[in-house]
Amino acid sequence: MMRRDFGSREELAAYLEGEFREAAGRDSQVSPIVGGRKQAERLLARIDPPRYAASRNYLDGNVSRLSPYLRHGVVTLRQATETAFSKVKDRMQAAKFVTELAWRDYWQRLYAAMGRGVWEDREELKTGLPPGAYAKELPGDIAEGRTGLVCIDAFVGELRETGYLHNHARMWFAAYVVHFRRVRWQAGAKFFLSHLLDGDVASNHLSWQWVASTFSHKPYFHNRENLEKYTDGRYCRVCPLKGKCDFEGSYEMLEEKLFR
Repeated sequence: MMRRDFGSREELAAYLEGEFREAAGRDSQVSPIVGGRKQAERLLARIDPPRYAASRNYLDGNVSRLSPYLRHGVVTLRQATETAFSKVKDRMQAAKFVTELAWRDYWQRLYAAMGRGVWEDREELKTGLPPGAYAKELPGDIAEGRTGLVCIDAFVGELRETGYLHNHARMWFAAYVVHFRRVRWQAGAKFFLSHLLDGDVASNHLSWQWVASTFSHKPYFHNRENLEKYTDGRYCRVCPLKGKCDFEGSYEMLEEKLFR
């Protein structure tokens, strides 16, 4: 196959629109994420396991951003693991980073065993609500990033523009979709797969099930205090709904509101 080199994202976008008109009609965004082995090696060299462990839950924390390269086989889990161990004197300092790699391996092994079963609820919901209480389709205001919640709309914008979201943002978004809007997790999982450069059915679907509580012992959800803490308040400071948004209140209050 002849290789095409593009001088800019605009040239690439024009090429994609011409060659893949139907797909471009749905979404013509070109991610700024650079592919290839050289970029993957740069990211491998920057791995800092202790900093990762201390800051990974913050949106500006020290995360590797290796997931697209792992997803497409540019880097293997073994390579990432060995690199992480090489960066520390005591292997336990790399434990948190390697544990996250192990989750990816675990999801893949489950997928190999379950096959299409990952699209189905693995367990009953732990929310006290029947499956029929959840909508089957993702509402347009969520998919288009116009919910009015600055955080959620920003997550959608970043996802569509870059093909990437920080893992914590993925969890908040999934919780909003499933628990605050009562939409079936499959609808959100499909939405993620249609945009994520690192999206694979195993990690994506089983993580959504973990949030939904069909593959965990309880539902995952958050409040504004949690989101504000790990985003340094970047969304809440400019949100017109601050003080009256869906995420206001203690966990006890939200649990009473969301679940039976």
